[in-house]
Amino acid sequence: MILIAAVSLSMSAQKNIELKFDKNGDFKILQFTDTHIDYAKNKNMDMFDMIVKIMDIEKPDVVILTGDIITGGGEHWDGYKRLGKIFKKAKMPWAVVYGNHDSENNTARDKIEAFVEKQPYCLNNDDKSTFGSSDFVLPVYGKNKKVEALLYCMDSNDYSTLKPLVDGYGWFKFDQIAWYRKKSEEYTKANGGKPLPALMFFHIPLPEYTKAWENKKHPPVGVRNEDECSPDVNSGMFVSLLEKGDVMGTFVGHDHINDYIGIYYNIALAYGRVSKVMPDPKEDPLAGARVIVLKEGQRKFETWIRDMNGKKELEVTYPDTFTLEGQEK
Repeated sequence: MILIAAVSLSMSAQKNIELKFDKNGDFKILQFTDTHIDYAKNKNMDMFDMIVKIMDIEKPDVVILTGDIITGGGEHWDGYKRLGKIFKKAKMPWAVVYGNHDSENNTARDKIEAFVEKQPYCLNNDDKSTFGSSDFVLPVYGKNKKVEALLYCMDSNDYSTLKPLVDGYGWFKFDQIAWYRKKSEEYTKANGGKPLPALMFFHIPLPEYTKAWENKKHPPVGVRNEDECSPDVNSGMFVSLLEKGDVMGTFVGHDHINDYIGIYYNIALAYGRVSKVMPDPKEDPLAGARVIVLKEGQRKFETWIRDMNGKKELEVTYPDTFTLEGQEK
């Protein structure tokens, strides 16, 4: 009863929008990442139209933006207001997790989050008990209003808090990992002790992404055109994902010219497709978005890239495309 009350309170805070599998048992997520919309320099303003175009093609059930969305020295507020208007017109639920550039130029992450939460159809509901500013979980309901899947949205933070000893990008803090473990345990208990199928969305790739790319036994699908820009230290989120057993895959951005999905110890580690137009059309991936389709009652999802011209590419089914450990063919 405590968990039911907590979920009810959470959904109330999210404007009573309930995410649900459709009548065919599908739930479609559209991931945009690294739009880098910059009002001060009038850069990447075409991203708003691209979001509308790909939404019209895919007709998702929810849109998740995985960081570096409204960046630079311009008005964050105008950018998120415009996104709110787009999603309101489409009656589209949406959520944002923050990247390393979202809170630059002295714009505090918690203030951005407070503003974003008020936008139409936005599902953001930061827990506020953790170090991050976009840590929340979105349940997806199936038949009989039962929770059938989970979408963890988390703030992978921005830069090292241990400078000058440790440089580079930020990492999940221990209280964030503890928060995930607690939520996972609550939902698993409410599901009769069986972990629910789950996905996790954040911005900065875990150090284990490199292992997924190097996995010759289960080769990744997609491209790696730059080294993974992960934190220089590892705070252990991946081990917790293994221990809790609910998350099938993680979806990030950050590295603009990587778009692969690979497997490491049976967890899919995936990039979205960079959503801003990159400078080298011959070498860089064409801007677009990643699509993920969950299957009700199954530990399974389909995923592909939809580029800015409407082309569908890099189709993968988890786990069928890969041979998981313990399930050798």
